[in-house]
Amino acid sequence: MSEKLWIFDTTLRDGEQVPGCQLDTREKIVVAKALEELGVDILEAGFPISSPGDFNSVVEISKSVDRPIICALSRAVEKDIEVAAEALRFAKRSRIHTGIGVSGYHIQHKLRSTPEAVMEKAIKAVKLARNLVEEVEFYAEDAGRADPEFLTRILEAVIKAGARVVNIPDTTGYCLPEQYGNIIRHLKENVSNIDQAIIATHCHNDLGLATANSISGELNGARQVEVNMNGIGYKSRNTSLEEEVMAIKRQTKIHVYTEINTKKIYETSRIISKLMNMPIQPNKAIVGRNAFAHSSGIHQDGVLKNRENYEIMDPKDVGVEESSIVLTARSGRAALKHHLKLLGFEFEKEKLDEIYEDFLVLADAKRDIGRKDLLSLLGEHIENSPFISLEQITYQGKEGEEARAEISLAIGDDIKQGASTGNGPVDAVIKAIKQLISQEVILDEFLIQAMTKGSDDTCKVHMRLMHEGKPYHGFGSETDIVLASAKAFVDALNKLHVK
Repeated sequence: MSEKLWIFDTTLRDGEQVPGCQLDTREKIVVAKALEELGVDILEAGFPISSPGDFNSVVEISKSVDRPIICALSRAVEKDIEVAAEALRFAKRSRIHTGIGVSGYHIQHKLRSTPEAVMEKAIKAVKLARNLVEEVEFYAEDAGRADPEFLTRILEAVIKAGARVVNIPDTTGYCLPEQYGNIIRHLKENVSNIDQAIIATHCHNDLGLATANSISGELNGARQVEVNMNGIGYKSRNTSLEEEVMAIKRQTKIHVYTEINTKKIYETSRIISKLMNMPIQPNKAIVGRNAFAHSSGIHQDGVLKNRENYEIMDPKDVGVEESSIVLTARSGRAALKHHLKLLGFEFEKEKLDEIYEDFLVLADAKRDIGRKDLLSLLGEHIENSPFISLEQITYQGKEGEEARAEISLAIGDDIKQGASTGNGPVDAVIKAIKQLISQEVILDEFLIQAMTKGSDDTCKVHMRLMHEGKPYHGFGSETDIVLASAKAFVDALNKLHVK
């Protein structure tokens, strides 16, 4: 029989430690509400003693969010715990997450203490927190490298003092899955009062094993997992929420369930990526833009015949509309036939073979094949189709200031001109283009990559537009970032009917 696995999200605490990912209180509330809709059980809102801003964020999140338990981090220090409790005063359900280092490294070299003194501080901290809030969780920092016997004794003591969750962090990402699973199993079998507490996993990714270690922990009895959306987090990142949840959903050997609404995963991922200014690597499991994209001819043929040939989950289960069949030089006839059919063309095998040979020549020359390329390949007249091409662009102004742009587009046979202002020239150009097109599109992702170095730098711009719930990617490269952005936007527009 499956048991519930409690999802403890620490995106707003551990995740926000990533350099450049800091959020203000307003942004944190947006993230907190998105995580609430996603279905997380516990939301670690911050470390109140660390700064007035973090204290205020915990207060405001406590006011704004109803369903999850709101958790605040503290050290095993009296002032930390009192400030955490004060920050949680408006929470519907509150938890203080307090703890101390338990490995030999931490006891000797960080705390410069002794096991007995660490034990005393841990018990005192838990007792104090238990008198101030509804729930207490104890973290045994660097448990992955701790002496098993000492770890067993300190957990027995803090559970007796009132901790109802005991967190076993692999703080340095040191453990292998078998090692970490053995630690959890040892605690289940040797902590005499473990039936009074839930064991939590908190794994880091220094060796790329955070998700694997967390799952190993659950297989051995852990029933809370501490995660971050998109796997962001301190150093090499934390366990990824989406990887953890979907592994449980797909693997029947893991006898637990969660209350996560998986169809909200992709949407939540994008909200957090945008607000934290943390782009998602294209090959990131579950939420990367290539997670459900196929460019290999063999794979494309298999997916077109039956999605499950090469996909272990339905993209709709995580909020992605559909898989992408991307046309490249590695694509086969099945993919070309699929895209031609979407354009309204069907050919007999002999003719398709002929077109395919020309397609390979074109695909070798171009990395990304769009609708316009395909119709050109077929000898269609571009002017008879509603394609968009950039004719002329002028702009005035700098980024961060109000700017003005004038644009000229060729849309089929027509030349249209428009102008707009915006917060910087890129914004002005995008707004001007939007005025001239009939499609309703949302700019969902905007990434800039330097391709060369020097006074004449070439940059590559990637944009993802959303149209009727589907993503469309565009690329542009130029020495002028504004022109590159305009080209990327137009490139994506020209693919609206190719997916």
